Amino acid sequence: MNLKPKTLAMILAGGRVDELNVLTCYRPKSAVPFGGFARIIDFSLSNLMQTGLERVAILSQYRSYSLINHIGIGAAWDMLGKYRGVSILPPSTGYGNTSWYKGSADAVFQNIDFIQYHDPQEVLIVSGDHVYNMDYQEVINYHREKDADLTMACLQVPVDKAHRFGVAQIDDEDGERGGRVLQYKEKPARPKFNWASLTVFCFKPRVLYEMLTVNAREDESFEFGRDIIPRMMFEQRKVYGYKFKGYWGYSRTIEEYWQTNMDLLGPNPKINLEEWGLRTNLDHRSIRDCQPLKVGNNAVINDSLVYNGCIVEGEVERSILFPGAHVKPGAKVKDSVLFFNNVVGRDAQLEKVICDVNVTIGNKVSIGEPGPVDSKEVTVIGWNNFIPDGTLIGSDCTLYPTLGTEKLLREIKTGEIVR
Repeated sequence: MNLKPKTLAMILAGGRVDELNVLTCYRPKSAVPFGGFARIIDFSLSNLMQTGLERVAILSQYRSYSLINHIGIGAAWDMLGKYRGVSILPPSTGYGNTSWYKGSADAVFQNIDFIQYHDPQEVLIVSGDHVYNMDYQEVINYHREKDADLTMACLQVPVDKAHRFGVAQIDDEDGERGGRVLQYKEKPARPKFNWASLTVFCFKPRVLYEMLTVNAREDESFEFGRDIIPRMMFEQRKVYGYKFKGYWGYSRTIEEYWQTNMDLLGPNPKINLEEWGLRTNLDHRSIRDCQPLKVGNNAVINDSLVYNGCIVEGEVERSILFPGAHVKPGAKVKDSVLFFNNVVGRDAQLEKVICDVNVTIGNKVSIGEPGPVDSKEVTVIGWNNFIPDGTLIGSDCTLYPTLGTEKLLREIKTGEIVR
């Protein structure tokens, strides 16, 4: 029996995503904490594990330390064994055509030798930046049935949002399951169709090599959506769209990231991490060793996810607290996401706030503005900050990491950015 896997998976995990500003100052988006204990890349890794795809390469470039530390040796996703494993492939310099990755397509092109060494039947390329639960085997099976050169997973989005994505026109060859891609446009100003690419690409290796080689030789940009797929359409290659119907969290902006976290809450959450079988590395940040949640006598916790290692003595409403968060007596945290080791001082008030790791908020600090949650923008606080007692901070503010207290000893008005 041949146990060697037929599919090689590659995760694109190197990007920063400027729209997430201070959350990606020191980590790629794929390593941004999510949901109270996990990282965004855990979704694609867990999908791969559950699909049975356990030969995985992770293409990482921007400030990779946090990501490398989180992945470890891949044990959290059971990717250990003779034909299993996680390989992290950063850019390198040396003999041949090597340099920093110039785009998603170039990142794969620079690692063609890795693909050829494993000699897969197909190459599955996925983004490490999205929140979703997908059985990739369904995409692979559809790809094989159609003998496609490329099969891409797509989700139907509102037409007025389609300009933000690469979008495909897919025929009804196989009804709700999928069909031939008739047209593809990358972020069109006036989209006429609305099947958005989820950056889940299943390629025939030979075709992938051909497309990447021509792209490297002839083009000035090196992206799958902007360059590779349009070239394949121009050459009339067999490109199929697999129609995905489940939840997909894009999380490219701060508001989207906040909303995707909030989709974990409520009586009927849109994201059920237990049903999805999300795995994470519990040794990273010693999550496994955290003490049980401690709740004070006068504490109130409502519609929130509060994990081991937290101490709650005040009120927490519709919020997510990562291990190490401490909400002191009289404090109220509402509609917020607090990363690891945040401290909220006595009688402080937080509304629609995202705090990166190691932030201490002093006593009687007010962040955000009261009122309907839909009317407020998120305030984001970068890591390693100390907010002095009594500071007033409005909504839609951005505080960069590691600010000196002299920059914070005043009122910070709504919409202000402090660097």
